[in-house]
Amino acid sequence: MTEQPRAERPAPARRTPQEPVALLLSGLLGAPVDEAELAAAFAAEAQTPVVTDAPRAPSSLDDLDAGVEALLVVADRPLDLITIATAIDRPVAVVRQAIERLRDDFDGRTGARRRGFELRELATGYRLYARAAHDVHVRQLLEIETTGRLSQAALETLAVIAYRQPVTRGQIAAIRAVSVDSVLKTLVARGLVTEVGRSEETGAVFYGTTDELLVALGLRSLDELPPLAPLLEGVEAAHTDAR
Repeated sequence: MTEQPRAERPAPARRTPQEPVALLLSGLLGAPVDEAELAAAFAAEAQTPVVTDAPRAPSSLDDLDAGVEALLVVADRPLDLITIATAIDRPVAVVRQAIERLRDDFDGRTGARRRGFELRELATGYRLYARAAHDVHVRQLLEIETTGRLSQAALETLAVIAYRQPVTRGQIAAIRAVSVDSVLKTLVARGLVTEVGRSEETGAVFYGTTDELLVALGLRSLDELPPLAPLLEGVEAAHTDAR
C-alpha cells in the first residue's frame, strides 16, 4: 500500500508583536508563547513614551491664584469678588481665599520677597498699586512719559490751556501767534486736553486740561499751579483780543 504524501503544513505566519499583558494572557489560555517575543514586547513598552491628548486639569491652588492674579494685572479698574468669580468660573468663597493668598504673597508673608506692588481692597473691589515707598521712581516715569516726549510747541500750548482754560483754539493761537491745530490734536490724543464746552456766541469749542495732566505733574488741583501771570506780559491783552 502506497503511503500518501503528507500535505505540507503552511509555515506559521510571523505574529505581530503584542503587548506584554496580551502575550501572558494567551499563555495562560494554553496558546504557545514565544519567550523571545515576550521579552521584546516588554522592552518595547519600556521605551515607548506615554502620550495623552487629555488637557491637564487645573487642580492646584497655584493655577487658581495665577488666574486671579492675571485678571488683576490686566484690569483697568478695581475688580469685585463676583466679577472675578464669574471670569474664572469659581465660587466667591474660593476667590476670596485666593485673594488673601495673593495679598500674603505680595507682602512677603509666605517666605517670598516683598513685591514692589500691593493688592488693595477698595470700596468697589481689589486692584494692584505700586507701593508708596517707590513713589519717587513712579513719578519720574510719569514725567518721562508725559513731558519728556512733548515738543516745545506742545508744552507751550499745554501751558496756555492749563492757565487760561476754558479757552478756544483761536484764543490759543492769538496768545502763541502761531497755528495750533496739529499741536492741539496731539494733546487731545495724549489725553492731556479735552473739549469742555462750546461758546454760545460763536460755537467755538472750549478746551481744558484733564486729570491725566494733574497725575503727571503730581498735583491735586489746578490751584496748585505756580503763578505765571507776572512772567507773561501782554498775555492778558492778547487773550482779550481773541474773544
